[in-house]
Amino acid sequence: MVSNPAVGQSATPSAQGSPGQTSPDSSAPGAGTSTADKSAPSPSVWCFGKASRAHVVVDASAYYTLMREAMLNAQHRIMLIGWDFDTRIALKSHRRGEGKRQRGDPPEVLGDFIVWLTRRNPRLEVRVLKWNIGALKMFLRGAMIRHMWRWWWNPQIDFKFDSAHPLGCSHHQKIVVIDDCFAVCGGIDMTGDRWDTPEHIEADPRRKRPGGQPYGPWHDCTMMMEGEVAGQLAEYGRARWQQAGGEAMAPCPPREGTPWPDALDAEFRKVEIGIARTRSQYEDIPETREIEALFLKQIARAKRFIYAENQYFTSRKIAEAIALRLGESDPPEFVLVSPLSADGWLEQTAMDGARIRLLHAIRTADHAQRFSLWNPYTSGGTPIYVHAKLTIVDDEIIRVGSANMNNRSMGLDSECDVFIDCARPDNHDCGGAITRMRHALLAEHAGIDVEAVAALLEKHGSMAGMLDAVAKDGKCLRRFELRELTDAEEAIADSQALDPEHPEDMLKFYNRRGLFRGRILRRPK
Repeated sequence: MVSNPAVGQSATPSAQGSPGQTSPDSSAPGAGTSTADKSAPSPSVWCFGKASRAHVVVDASAYYTLMREAMLNAQHRIMLIGWDFDTRIALKSHRRGEGKRQRGDPPEVLGDFIVWLTRRNPRLEVRVLKWNIGALKMFLRGAMIRHMWRWWWNPQIDFKFDSAHPLGCSHHQKIVVIDDCFAVCGGIDMTGDRWDTPEHIEADPRRKRPGGQPYGPWHDCTMMMEGEVAGQLAEYGRARWQQAGGEAMAPCPPREGTPWPDALDAEFRKVEIGIARTRSQYEDIPETREIEALFLKQIARAKRFIYAENQYFTSRKIAEAIALRLGESDPPEFVLVSPLSADGWLEQTAMDGARIRLLHAIRTADHAQRFSLWNPYTSGGTPIYVHAKLTIVDDEIIRVGSANMNNRSMGLDSECDVFIDCARPDNHDCGGAITRMRHALLAEHAGIDVEAVAALLEKHGSMAGMLDAVAKDGKCLRRFELRELTDAEEAIADSQALDPEHPEDMLKFYNRRGLFRGRILRRPK
């Protein structure tokens, strides 16, 4: 591989916030010695950094395979930051006709694989940061206790359960950094019930939890990056590690080449990537709401369309920003791909009702009928759960991260998004790759050939027009149908008690400053 003496060095994010702030988890990052953007402060971006290569990975089948190869290429440190980890998952799923693991091959199960890596390379450090509440799950996961015991006694492995957040908030980021020169940021956790392929095959027998129980189809995505921007995410990860009680870590030394998987042909090269974050105020760590500001900025910028995939749609401010655009004489098109229902009783109670209430309110502003929300289905009619957090604006911006379009991701939970913007000096040639990604996602969900998408869009004049026209008897997207809510569901949704905008509003069921506190969206009758 080509030598790159710059990789592994920490990058300098743009100077933001008050003078004297230096923490990577505050409004202003720390100092460094690279070429990262040092432009004027922005409330919507922490920093911009160069990437020699970047690629959006769709669905966890490809992601696990690529991450296995990247970790095999690690020399100094693997930093895993996630909402959840399940050490029992297999990073490699065998297809029919493939040979089984041979003697001397790396283990397939994540927990054993990490130990194997440290035995092969005595210099390798592994650091794992996981949400503290989610840690309780490991006691219900059998073999995971054995894996954690082995990790505990391994001096090269250390893990922390992050509790550095207010009560009711969570650590929700999904970041991996290897050797400070390769990084991943997106929506995919290394845990059970995430593995799936873009085909989302009905009743796929490979789609099963470590305990053997089957689970439904699951759609997700993340972004892999190489170069300076990985150093910035490494700096941020080291700060998060210390805040969780870990010892300070020095940056990794430079290395030959990078862990980038040989099999991955990057769709973006020599680009500039922005990083935006969310976290609530905790002790001496200030509140950060860059992700919310970035959503509002990108919605306001759209001229032709926004295509988004997101697990939730309950953010008041995002809905208000969309409603303002829909009120224009010639509004952009908004297409949102989202799951039919949230996953789990509590999530359904918190998110499903608020989504319906906001959609009713948006309809009154949508005079040109330019907003539509869609649910994906398999060829057998099973709803596909959308866990992805992706936004494409005018084929000029592509954004991937951990943040949902809900209030928690705007101000409560720790989140991290990355984006490529064609308006940046190094990104003028990125539009074609962004278009190809949007067409690939539309084709995946609609069950059509990607080569047909451009002609269908031209024929029908919009994404919604195309999606309405394609067949619905196989894998497809269907319009979300609003159901009636009970009085109790309306009250919970309107109060924002389970999805508040600020930590202090958690469980305030009689909150008058709720979902319709603004003057833009009217409370549906």
